[in-house]
Amino acid sequence: MKPGPASNTSASGLSPSRSDLLARVAPVIFLLFWASGFGVAKIGLRHAEPLTFLSLRFGLIVALFLPVFLVQRPSVPTSRAGWGHLAIVGFLIQSVYFGLAYLGMSLGVSAGTAAVIASLQPLVVAIAAPIVSQERVRPRHWAGFLLGAAGALLVVSAGEGFEASLDAGVWLCVGSAIGMAGAVLYQRRFPVAAHPVTVNLVQYAVGLATIAPMAIWLETGRIDWTAEFVLSLGWLIVANSIIAVSLLLFMIGRSEAARVSALFFLVPPVAALFGWLLLHEDIGVQAWCGIGLALVGVRLVSL
Repeated sequence: MKPGPASNTSASGLSPSRSDLLARVAPVIFLLFWASGFGVAKIGLRHAEPLTFLSLRFGLIVALFLPVFLVQRPSVPTSRAGWGHLAIVGFLIQSVYFGLAYLGMSLGVSAGTAAVIASLQPLVVAIAAPIVSQERVRPRHWAGFLLGAAGALLVVSAGEGFEASLDAGVWLCVGSAIGMAGAVLYQRRFPVAAHPVTVNLVQYAVGLATIAPMAIWLETGRIDWTAEFVLSLGWLIVANSIIAVSLLLFMIGRSEAARVSALFFLVPPVAALFGWLLLHEDIGVQAWCGIGLALVGVRLVSL
Protein backbone atom coordinates (compact mmCIF):
# COMPACT_ATOMS: atom_id res chain seq x y z
CA MET A 1 0.00 0.00 0.00
CA LYS A 2 1.44 3.36 -0.99
CA PRO A 3 2.09 5.64 2.01
CA GLY A 4 0.13 8.87 2.18
CA PRO A 5 1.49 12.38 2.68
CA ALA A 6 1.33 12.07 6.45
CA SER A 7 4.13 9.49 6.39
CA ASN A 8 6.63 12.18 5.34
CA THR A 9 6.80 13.35 8.93
CA SER A 10 7.80 11.09 11.81
CA ALA A 11 6.21 11.01 15.23
CA SER A 12 9.06 13.17 16.47
CA GLY A 13 7.94 15.96 14.16
CA LEU A 14 10.92 15.62 11.80
CA SER A 15 11.00 14.75 8.11
CA PRO A 16 12.92 11.54 7.25
CA SER A 17 15.94 13.47 5.90
CA ARG A 18 16.15 15.68 8.97
CA SER A 19 15.64 12.67 11.21
CA ASP A 20 18.57 10.86 9.53
CA LEU A 21 20.79 13.94 9.92
CA LEU A 22 19.85 14.23 13.59
CA ALA A 23 20.62 10.53 14.08
CA ARG A 24 24.19 11.16 12.85
CA VAL A 25 24.94 14.15 15.06
CA ALA A 26 22.84 13.16 18.09
CA PRO A 27 25.48 10.94 19.80
CA VAL A 28 28.10 13.72 19.77
CA ILE A 29 25.75 16.41 21.05
CA PHE A 30 24.31 14.05 23.64
CA LEU A 31 27.73 13.11 24.99
CA LEU A 32 28.90 16.71 25.29
CA PHE A 33 25.79 17.92 27.09
CA TRP A 34 25.23 14.81 29.23
CA ALA A 35 28.86 14.54 30.37
CA SER A 36 28.84 18.17 31.47
CA GLY A 37 25.90 17.55 33.77
CA PHE A 38 27.82 15.81 36.56
CA GLY A 39 30.28 18.62 37.19
CA VAL A 40 27.70 21.37 36.70
CA ALA A 41 25.28 19.66 39.08
CA LYS A 42 28.03 19.35 41.68
CA ILE A 43 28.51 23.13 41.45
CA GLY A 44 24.80 23.76 41.88
CA LEU A 45 24.64 21.47 44.92
CA ARG A 46 26.98 23.85 46.74
CA HIS A 47 24.10 26.31 46.91
CA ALA A 48 20.95 24.16 47.31
CA GLU A 49 19.84 20.86 48.81
CA PRO A 50 19.53 18.06 46.23
CA LEU A 51 15.76 17.52 46.13
CA THR A 52 15.10 21.26 46.31
CA PHE A 53 17.54 21.79 43.44
CA LEU A 54 15.82 19.11 41.35
CA SER A 55 12.34 20.41 42.13
CA LEU A 56 13.32 23.89 40.99
CA ARG A 57 14.88 22.46 37.84
CA PHE A 58 11.84 20.34 37.00
CA GLY A 59 9.39 23.11 37.82
CA LEU A 60 11.09 25.60 35.50
CA ILE A 61 11.18 23.05 32.67
CA VAL A 62 7.46 22.33 33.05
CA ALA A 63 6.79 26.09 33.07
CA LEU A 64 8.72 26.39 29.79
CA PHE A 65 7.06 23.46 28.02
CA LEU A 66 3.46 23.96 29.13
CA PRO A 67 2.73 27.11 27.07
CA VAL A 68 4.53 25.58 24.07
CA PHE A 69 2.34 22.50 24.38
CA LEU A 70 -0.86 24.56 24.64
CA VAL A 71 0.01 26.75 21.64
CA GLN A 72 1.65 24.16 19.35
CA ARG A 73 -0.77 21.31 20.08
CA PRO A 74 1.82 18.59 19.32
CA SER A 75 1.02 14.92 18.78
CA VAL A 76 0.11 12.97 21.90
CA PRO A 77 -0.26 9.26 22.76
CA THR A 78 -3.39 7.75 21.27
CA SER A 79 -4.18 5.54 24.26
CA ARG A 80 -4.27 5.71 28.03
CA ALA A 81 -1.54 3.07 28.11
CA GLY A 82 0.70 5.35 26.02
CA TRP A 83 0.39 8.13 28.59
CA GLY A 84 1.24 5.60 31.28
CA HIS A 85 4.36 4.43 29.43
CA LEU A 86 5.59 8.03 29.12
CA ALA A 87 5.00 8.56 32.82
CA ILE A 88 6.90 5.41 33.82
CA VAL A 89 9.94 6.31 31.70
CA GLY A 90 9.79 9.83 33.12
CA PHE A 91 9.76 8.47 36.66
CA LEU A 92 12.74 6.20 35.98
CA ILE A 93 14.84 8.96 34.38
CA GLN A 94 13.83 12.07 36.31
CA SER A 95 12.94 10.72 39.75
CA VAL A 96 15.14 7.62 40.06
CA TYR A 97 18.16 8.45 37.90
CA PHE A 98 18.53 12.16 38.61
CA GLY A 99 17.05 11.99 42.11
CA LEU A 100 19.38 9.29 43.41
CA ALA A 101 22.41 10.74 41.59
CA TYR A 102 21.87 14.18 43.16
CA LEU A 103 21.37 12.63 46.60
CA GLY A 104 24.55 10.61 46.16
CA MET A 105 26.62 13.62 45.13
CA SER A 106 25.18 15.69 47.97
CA LEU A 107 26.52 13.04 50.38
CA GLY A 108 30.05 13.56 49.10
CA VAL A 109 30.30 11.31 46.05
CA SER A 110 32.47 13.10 43.50
CA ALA A 111 31.18 13.95 40.05
CA GLY A 112 33.77 11.54 38.62
CA THR A 113 32.60 8.64 40.74
CA ALA A 114 28.96 9.33 39.87
CA ALA A 115 29.91 9.44 36.17
CA VAL A 116 31.75 6.13 36.19
CA ILE A 117 28.93 4.37 38.07
CA ALA A 118 26.40 5.75 35.58
CA SER A 119 28.56 4.57 32.69
CA LEU A 120 28.32 0.96 33.86
CA GLN A 121 24.55 0.74 33.34
CA PRO A 122 24.98 -0.67 29.78
CA LEU A 123 26.03 -3.93 31.43
CA VAL A 124 22.62 -4.11 33.11
CA VAL A 125 20.94 -3.34 29.78
CA ALA A 126 22.99 -5.98 27.96
CA ILE A 127 22.03 -8.65 30.49
CA ALA A 128 18.34 -7.78 30.47
CA ALA A 129 17.81 -6.78 26.81
CA PRO A 130 17.44 -10.35 25.44
CA ILE A 131 14.70 -11.01 27.98
CA VAL A 132 12.91 -7.66 28.02
CA SER A 133 13.05 -6.56 24.38
CA GLN A 134 14.28 -9.72 22.59
CA GLU A 135 17.46 -8.00 21.42
CA ARG A 136 20.42 -10.25 20.69
CA VAL A 137 23.73 -9.31 22.32
CA ARG A 138 26.56 -10.86 20.32
CA PRO A 139 29.99 -11.88 21.74
CA ARG A 140 31.68 -8.82 20.19
CA HIS A 141 29.13 -6.63 21.95
CA TRP A 142 30.02 -8.22 25.28
CA ALA A 143 33.68 -7.58 24.51
CA GLY A 144 32.82 -3.98 23.77
CA PHE A 145 30.90 -3.61 27.05
CA LEU A 146 33.81 -4.97 29.06
CA LEU A 147 36.34 -2.74 27.27
CA GLY A 148 34.10 0.27 27.72
CA ALA A 149 33.65 -0.40 31.42
CA ALA A 150 37.39 -0.88 31.89
CA GLY A 151 38.15 2.31 29.98
CA ALA A 152 35.66 4.38 31.98
CA LEU A 153 37.09 3.03 35.24
CA LEU A 154 40.66 3.82 34.15
CA VAL A 155 39.76 7.43 33.29
CA VAL A 156 38.09 8.26 36.57
CA SER A 157 40.42 6.26 38.84
CA ALA A 158 43.37 8.15 37.33
CA GLY A 159 42.15 11.39 38.92
CA GLU A 160 41.80 12.49 42.52
CA GLY A 161 38.01 12.59 42.19
CA PHE A 162 37.56 8.81 42.31
CA GLU A 163 36.32 7.37 45.60
CA ALA A 164 36.16 3.60 45.97
CA SER A 165 34.40 3.42 49.35
CA LEU A 166 30.98 1.77 49.18
CA ASP A 167 29.15 4.27 51.38
CA ALA A 168 25.50 5.32 51.17
CA GLY A 169 26.22 7.90 48.47
CA VAL A 170 27.81 5.32 46.20
CA TRP A 171 24.90 2.93 46.64
CA LEU A 172 22.50 5.75 45.77
CA CYS A 173 24.46 6.28 42.53
CA VAL A 174 24.27 2.54 41.82
CA GLY A 175 20.49 2.77 42.18
CA SER A 176 20.57 5.77 39.86
CA ALA A 177 22.34 3.74 37.16
CA ILE A 178 19.81 0.91 37.52
CA GLY A 179 17.02 3.46 37.07
CA MET A 180 18.48 4.66 33.77
CA ALA A 181 18.95 1.07 32.57
CA GLY A 182 15.31 0.42 33.41
CA ALA A 183 14.23 3.50 31.47
CA VAL A 184 16.16 2.42 28.36
CA LEU A 185 14.71 -1.09 28.48
CA TYR A 186 11.17 0.07 29.17
CA GLN A 187 11.29 2.62 26.36
CA ARG A 188 12.40 -0.08 23.93
CA ARG A 189 9.79 -2.55 25.19
CA PHE A 190 6.91 -0.04 25.12
CA PRO A 191 7.69 2.64 22.50
CA VAL A 192 5.25 5.55 22.33
CA ALA A 193 4.74 7.78 19.28
CA ALA A 194 4.53 11.35 20.57
CA HIS A 195 6.10 14.74 19.89
CA PRO A 196 9.23 15.61 21.96
CA VAL A 197 7.34 18.53 23.54
CA THR A 198 4.69 16.11 24.81
CA VAL A 199 7.28 13.62 26.02
CA ASN A 200 9.30 16.23 27.90
CA LEU A 201 6.26 17.87 29.47
CA VAL A 202 4.86 14.57 30.76
CA GLN A 203 8.16 13.23 32.04
CA TYR A 204 9.29 16.39 33.81
CA ALA A 205 5.81 16.85 35.29
CA VAL A 206 6.12 13.33 36.73
CA GLY A 207 9.55 14.23 38.10
CA LEU A 208 8.17 17.38 39.71
CA ALA A 209 5.16 15.56 41.16
CA THR A 210 7.35 12.90 42.80
CA ILE A 211 10.40 14.93 43.88
CA ALA A 212 8.80 18.18 45.11
CA PRO A 213 6.74 16.56 47.94
CA MET A 214 9.87 14.83 49.24
CA ALA A 215 11.81 18.10 49.08
CA ILE A 216 9.11 19.87 51.11
CA TRP A 217 9.03 17.02 53.63
CA LEU A 218 12.76 16.31 54.04
CA GLU A 219 14.55 19.59 53.27
CA THR A 220 14.55 23.22 54.37
CA GLY A 221 14.18 24.68 50.88
CA ARG A 222 17.25 26.89 51.28
CA ILE A 223 18.77 28.25 48.06
CA ASP A 224 21.75 30.59 47.72
CA TRP A 225 20.92 32.63 44.61
CA THR A 226 24.49 33.25 43.51
CA ALA A 227 25.56 33.81 39.91
CA GLU A 228 27.28 30.41 39.99
CA PHE A 229 24.03 28.72 41.02
CA VAL A 230 21.93 30.52 38.38
CA LEU A 231 24.40 29.61 35.62
CA SER A 232 24.55 25.97 36.67
CA LEU A 233 20.74 25.78 36.88
CA GLY A 234 20.36 27.36 33.43
CA TRP A 235 22.87 24.98 31.85
CA LEU A 236 21.24 21.93 33.43
CA ILE A 237 17.79 23.00 32.24
CA VAL A 238 18.71 23.76 28.63
CA ALA A 239 21.64 21.48 27.82
CA ASN A 240 21.36 18.57 30.24
CA SER A 241 17.58 18.32 30.59
CA ILE A 242 15.83 19.56 27.46
CA ILE A 243 18.39 18.84 24.73
CA ALA A 244 20.26 15.81 26.10
CA VAL A 245 17.20 13.92 27.36
CA SER A 246 15.31 14.61 24.12
CA LEU A 247 18.24 13.26 22.12
CA LEU A 248 18.46 10.20 24.38
CA LEU A 249 14.81 9.34 23.81
CA PHE A 250 15.21 9.98 20.06
CA MET A 251 18.22 7.62 19.85
CA ILE A 252 16.46 4.90 21.88
CA GLY A 253 13.60 5.05 19.40
CA ARG A 254 15.93 4.45 16.44
CA SER A 255 18.49 1.98 17.83
CA GLU A 256 18.80 -1.13 19.91
CA ALA A 257 18.82 -0.41 23.64
CA ALA A 258 22.27 -1.98 24.10
CA ARG A 259 23.87 0.25 21.43
CA VAL A 260 22.41 3.43 22.86
CA SER A 261 23.44 2.47 26.38
CA ALA A 262 27.02 1.88 25.20
CA LEU A 263 27.35 5.64 24.73
CA PHE A 264 27.37 5.97 28.53
CA PHE A 265 30.82 4.36 28.57
CA LEU A 266 32.11 7.56 26.97
CA VAL A 267 30.63 9.87 29.62
CA PRO A 268 33.57 9.67 32.09
CA PRO A 269 36.21 10.15 29.34
CA VAL A 270 34.31 13.13 27.91
CA ALA A 271 33.87 14.55 31.41
CA ALA A 272 37.63 14.23 31.88
CA LEU A 273 38.22 16.06 28.60
CA PHE A 274 35.94 18.85 29.80
CA GLY A 275 38.10 19.15 32.89
CA TRP A 276 41.26 19.25 30.79
CA LEU A 277 39.99 21.87 28.34
CA LEU A 278 38.01 24.12 30.70
CA LEU A 279 39.48 23.57 34.16
CA HIS A 280 43.08 22.75 33.15
CA GLU A 281 42.99 19.44 34.98
CA ASP A 282 45.83 17.15 33.93
CA ILE A 283 45.06 13.91 32.07
CA GLY A 284 47.81 11.33 32.52
CA VAL A 285 48.80 8.30 30.49
CA GLN A 286 46.39 6.04 32.40
CA ALA A 287 43.44 8.30 31.59
CA TRP A 288 44.34 8.53 27.89
CA CYS A 289 44.57 4.71 27.77
CA GLY A 290 41.13 4.56 29.35
CA ILE A 291 39.73 6.94 26.74
CA GLY A 292 41.14 4.71 24.01
CA LEU A 293 39.63 1.57 25.56
CA ALA A 294 36.24 3.22 25.88
CA LEU A 295 36.31 4.32 22.24
CA VAL A 296 37.19 0.80 21.08
CA GLY A 297 34.47 -0.67 23.29
CA VAL A 298 31.75 1.62 21.96
CA ARG A 299 32.88 0.92 18.41
CA LEU A 300 32.56 -2.85 18.95
CA VAL A 301 29.05 -2.43 20.34
CA SER A 302 27.98 -0.23 17.42
CA LEU A 303 29.09 -2.73 14.74
